[in-house]
Amino acid sequence: MFEKVLPNKKIYIAGCGGMLGDAFYKEFKSEYNLKCSDINTNEDWISFLDFRDFKSYKNEVIEFSPDYLFHLGAYTDLEYCEKNHHDTYVTNTKSVEYALTIAKELNIPLLFISTAGIFDGKKDVYDESDMPNPMGHYAKSKFLAEKYLMENSKHYLICRAGWMMGGGPTKDKKFIYKLIKQIENGVSELNIVNDKLGTPTYTHDFARNVKLLIQKGKSGLYNMVCQGVTSRLDVAHELLKQLDLKNKIKITEVSSDFFKKEFFAPRPPSERLINARLEKEGLSIMRNWEDSLKEYIEISYNENFKLFSSK
Repeated sequence: MFEKVLPNKKIYIAGCGGMLGDAFYKEFKSEYNLKCSDINTNEDWISFLDFRDFKSYKNEVIEFSPDYLFHLGAYTDLEYCEKNHHDTYVTNTKSVEYALTIAKELNIPLLFISTAGIFDGKKDVYDESDMPNPMGHYAKSKFLAEKYLMENSKHYLICRAGWMMGGGPTKDKKFIYKLIKQIENGVSELNIVNDKLGTPTYTHDFARNVKLLIQKGKSGLYNMVCQGVTSRLDVAHELLKQLDLKNKIKITEVSSDFFKKEFFAPRPPSERLINARLEKEGLSIMRNWEDSLKEYIEISYNENFKLFSSK
């Protein structure tokens, strides 16, 4: 167990420009002194840093002298990772080695975000005791980072997320956003795969649960996904239900082969996680995925879909 990192402490958040970083900033900013950086300075609270540059990364963090280092950023586009192996491992693996070196020098804990995608999908659900067997270069790069932390330190917190949702129209690049873009473009039919299982993870729920863990001084590996195992098909049906569009847009079930030219990177048939350790320790505040999806849509897209549902 780590020292508890209570409010008013300093946290350096590297790779804070995406959908997850946005949630961490919003959930932590009122209680903690934050320094946030990214190569994409898309907010006035983000300073420029390429964490693949070890010297710059080290100087930035040491100058801030935080009580905790959060390493959030990664390449998460699986097709990009398949086509750009070297860049993927430098960004998703080597930079984590840099982060651990810095954290050790400052004698502070390190938070690393991993993924449900590190499993091969041969089981229906996975807990923290299951052995990863990553299929593609994205998954391999994240698993190697996990492995490095576990073999070289006890001063880390690894939290595995599932299918991310959050960030709104400016930062969401995942499944919900892709469906919403199609709906905004006026489609009357959505083709949804019927052979991919997983667990949604709302970025704000994830950030809140991480906050609870660091305030409790927890360390090690935690699965951290919304409650309720599901599928891509279930998520699409629920989205249309919440938008009151079930009778206006048809869902057609297809296999993953339907999209094999666009999404050619290997993906496991099941990425379902269960939060076994969080539940055992009584520390899970992850909500049911339908409730989290409802909040996300109401906050980020509600005005648009008042218009769509009235058409």
